[in-house]
Amino acid sequence: KGGFIEWTPMETYRQTMDVNFFGHVAMTKKFLPLLTSRRGSRIVNLCSSAGFLAPPGLSAYNASKFALEAFSDTLRREMHGWGLHVSIIEPGYMRTPIIDGLDHRYQELWSGVDEDTKARWGNEYFNSYLDVLKKDFFLLNAENPAKVVKALRHAVTNTCPRLRYRPGWQSSLVLFPLSMLPAWIADVIVAKKRGGTISPAGIMEQIE
Repeated sequence: KGGFIEWTPMETYRQTMDVNFFGHVAMTKKFLPLLTSRRGSRIVNLCSSAGFLAPPGLSAYNASKFALEAFSDTLRREMHGWGLHVSIIEPGYMRTPIIDGLDHRYQELWSGVDEDTKARWGNEYFNSYLDVLKKDFFLLNAENPAKVVKALRHAVTNTCPRLRYRPGWQSSLVLFPLSMLPAWIADVIVAKKRGGTISPAGIMEQIE
């Protein structure tokens, strides 16, 4: 579920963390005794480029993926002596249901925002943001999820699994290099990528 921080209810954060983070933690803790009973066992966590580069409008999702990245790194380092391999897969945008009907889900989210918050942001800004989202280069060029399957297969079956996989050009050639830039430069690039010429209503009132 997407949405700016002010638009997103706390319940959405809890649900997203339950699915994308606490579920992984619970399953890992449940099976660790079995996995560590034999050296060479493997854990492969499907994360996201949103786990190392947080785009605006996806705060709950970003937070859950950053948490899973940190958990996976910690797990790998703690379990190194046990011979447990931990791999992380960090794809960019893939052609999956998560990006289908994205504008409709934003509309549903916006309809539940309280009137004071709506007034500060403004319907004009929201509609402009939706227009920008529909033209997003990465969403329009979402990649084949078979690339993720290929990475999963390698992580599970190869004799030398990698620590991290970034399947597809979005994650490996654009988003990860962008995340390595100084934060202020990355902020400027992300802001330009989002585009849009309309400011929130509250900002326009401050300027006037």
